This record gives sequence, C-alpha cells and structure tokens, in this order.
Amino acid sequence: MREYYENKLSAEELRKCYEIAPPRIYQYLDAEVRFVTGRIRGKNRVLELGCGYGRVMRQVSTCVGSITGCDTSGSSLELAKSHLLPHRNFGLVLTDASCLAFRSGVFDAVFCVQNGISAFGVSRQRLVDEAVRVTRKGGLVLFSSYSHRIWKHRLAWFRAQSEAGLVGEIDETRTGKGTIVCKDGFHTTTVSRAEFERLFSKSGAEFLLKEVDGSSLFCLARK
Repeated sequence: MREYYENKLSAEELRKCYEIAPPRIYQYLDAEVRFVTGRIRGKNRVLELGCGYGRVMRQVSTCVGSITGCDTSGSSLELAKSHLLPHRNFGLVLTDASCLAFRSGVFDAVFCVQNGISAFGVSRQRLVDEAVRVTRKGGLVLFSSYSHRIWKHRLAWFRAQSEAGLVGEIDETRTGKGTIVCKDGFHTTTVSRAEFERLFSKSGAEFLLKEVDGSSLFCLARK
C-alpha cells in the first residue's frame, strides 16, 4: 500500500478523492477533525502521521503551537506546502510513520486519522509503538479507524473513486465486511475494538475507545 499512495493515489489525485466525497463522508471527515482538535487544542508540538497533502493539518494548525506532518509521498508533501499557506507553524517530513526519525518524547500529541493505521500497509503494532515513543510523558496519542456503521457510505465513496479512475476497479468478490479490495492492488481493512485493545495494551499506554459520529472508532491513549 505504501507504493500505491506514493505512485498512484497522491497529491492532486488524493485531493480529488475528497472533492468527490458524498455528503455523509464529508460529515464523517469533519467529525474526525473536530474530535481531534477538541482534544489537542492548545498543545505546543503536534505530529500527524500520514498527512497527505495537508488536509487535516491546515485545520489543526490554527489551534496548536506547531504541527509537523509526515508522509511517504514526496508529491503529496509538495502539494501540502502550498495547501498550508499562509500558515507558518508547520513542518513536513518525508518518512515512514512506522520508523520515525524523531527523538523519543518530543511531541505533546500525535494523531493518525481516517484509518491510516490500516491504509499505510505497515506493521500496526510498530506504528502504534512509534507514535507512543515520540510522545512525551503525559502526552496524547489518537488513532482512528472506521465504524462498521458507515460501511455502506464508505463503500459508495470508494466506488465513486474507482469510477473516477482514482483507484482501480473494485473487486466485488473480495470486498465486504469492512474490507475494500481493488483489482489493481489497492487493499484496505479496518481496525476493530479488540485489535485496538490488543495494540495499545502492548504499547504500555493507558487508553480508551470512543465511537464518533457513528462513523469513526477512535483510540485515545495517554502515555
């Protein structure tokens, strides 16, 4: 999946995915941002894992001291530079979120939204452990996946992306129950409550799970 987001679904193509999102998906995306900003407002140093072209960073930057976004797509990060203007309290880093090039304990909050924990295609445990590692003691870590309640809207959105040529043709024989598979290699699942509990129990951080808007399942952890 890393190669997919670097070579096919990046920069302008990624932005188009959000531009064609149906109303229920817009509501879901807005609810995620509002939930995150409500928890990290006033934090000094914040990190977003998988920032893409800066869609979420642009909104979060107005309520924190500084925000750093990391992504594996150089083209997405280039677009983010212009998308984030005129804000000046941001930094962008080309790096793998499961192997972060930051010292331990340097961020007040780290977040990864819109099912990045699945979409990145890396070890989920390593991703969580790295997020916790770079967060200071007492800091906050937030991850989200999809709620099963939004499945039909999520699938409709991906079908629209497929019809627009942004992702491959949906493989209907392998798609279902929270998993979307395209014939060109795109593959994404979701993270259940049980898996979030397992991942964060191993990380050593205190955590709780919360469903937001009937569309997201958030795990909030305190280091």
